[in-house]
Amino acid sequence: MAKATWTTKSVFTGRGGARTDGAGIVTGELTVRTTWEDGQADVTVRYGDTTKWFTLTGSPAPCQSEQDSRRLHQAVVEAVQAGGGAVVPRSVRMDGWL
Repeated sequence: MAKATWTTKSVFTGRGGARTDGAGIVTGELTVRTTWEDGQADVTVRYGDTTKWFTLTGSPAPCQSEQDSRRLHQAVVEAVQAGGGAVVPRSVRMDGWL
């Protein structure tokens, strides 16, 4: 099976942070990781280079292709930067996000 992982370090949350299933709202400098496999993307965040990953609310998300998983990862990074209790976006098209 195909598998891809995208990781972006030093993502600073906007006001209101990002919502996780395990830690609630997290704020500050995060690392965002998206792992795509078998038609779904798992999105996690952690503080800096710590070892504990937290599932971002809305993950896993259906994601049909590796290309779409890359778009999803970028959309998540932008959502975390915007803050407001960011969660995983749910809609993707081949030509971009809805």
